[in-house]
Amino acid sequence: MLRRDSVSLYQFKRLLQTIERLEGRGTELVSLYIPPEKSISDVINYLRQEYATASNIKSKQTRKNVQDAIESAIQRLKLFDKPGPTGLVIFSGAIPQNSGQTSKIEVHHIFPPEPITTFLYRCDSKFLIDPLKDLLREKAVYGVIVIDNEEAAVAVVKGRSISQLKTYTSGVPGKHHAGGQSARRFERLREMTLNDFYKRVAEKANELFLQYPEIKGVILAGPGPTKEVFAQGDYLHYTLRDKIHIVDTSYSGESGVREAVAKSADFLKEVRMIEEQKLIQRFMSEATRPDGLAVYGEKQVFDALQKNMVELLLVSEELDRVEVKIRCQNCGYETSFRVDAAELQSELPKRLAEKCPSCQNQSLTHVESKLLIDRLIEEADRLGARVELISSEHEEGEMFKKAFNGVAGILRHRGGY
Repeated sequence: MLRRDSVSLYQFKRLLQTIERLEGRGTELVSLYIPPEKSISDVINYLRQEYATASNIKSKQTRKNVQDAIESAIQRLKLFDKPGPTGLVIFSGAIPQNSGQTSKIEVHHIFPPEPITTFLYRCDSKFLIDPLKDLLREKAVYGVIVIDNEEAAVAVVKGRSISQLKTYTSGVPGKHHAGGQSARRFERLREMTLNDFYKRVAEKANELFLQYPEIKGVILAGPGPTKEVFAQGDYLHYTLRDKIHIVDTSYSGESGVREAVAKSADFLKEVRMIEEQKLIQRFMSEATRPDGLAVYGEKQVFDALQKNMVELLLVSEELDRVEVKIRCQNCGYETSFRVDAAELQSELPKRLAEKCPSCQNQSLTHVESKLLIDRLIEEADRLGARVELISSEHEEGEMFKKAFNGVAGILRHRGGY
């Protein structure tokens, strides 16, 4: 069963992106979704029937590719006694190679992060991955309303970001009035305008929040008593009223939304963004102490990893760096360098044109290129260090990427650092 931690979900998304890019000629790619309770032998028998049915396909090439895909799926299925606790998904098909001159059967199997409920067999020009993408949808969704008598902001908190943030002004006059209006009439008009403002904010909030049937709660915040007045009125949809969490903030508007979220960390504990913010705060606490356990910078982090000193590795999910390994064909000398992904195409030929530092021959060759994020995960996994991937969709994550180049760690002990 796939763990729902940041690394596993990152790798799962990467695999889906790879599979999504694959295309076949016509309807030759097989997608197979098997629920946990389905017998593997029953599925194999079903595929045998589909194999026989495919013999009726008129095009010889299409018939061969479909039958090869089915047979490859059967062979992959034979590796398993049962689907697993969340089921099993198999993608099998002939993928064109060399600009379509040839094709190669590719087979991928996936254990989904959550149980799949329906058996599905599909033959198409692309693999069917939408059901798996749906499983990645954030389940923890919260609404935010920050309101006072002058302005309001409405937003959604889910996953790693605050999104769909809108602000509204009330147009409500201050409590003191000028001119010949009576105080009573002025207050009545002010109350009517306020009521209309509350209705307008609630209408926008209802429209937004009810798009998420799974919404877990609504943070209602603001610097004064307006939020309590709003909460006690029948403004919000009845399904949202028993999910309200009231918070005092110093600000309204957009700044108030961020403050309300920060003050609601316990209420929002299921939201990944809150967890990532706490991780960055822990790292910053260590980084600002003279004897702190923080380490940052690519070289320093790799050195600490190789000495098995890293307890927690933090990596920006948007880290766009590559580690490249090159080798001398003459003497076997090996080295590696790291470069921004955008610079790889220009930098690699320059490196390969240099003389080997060991034998001075011009015989360097490219061995492999690997995303630095994958290299870091691989090294941390080998040494038993915990890894957390940090999104830059929130302020702390963006700061981490810019200020620390998206790579840092917390040490087990200070040692020689």
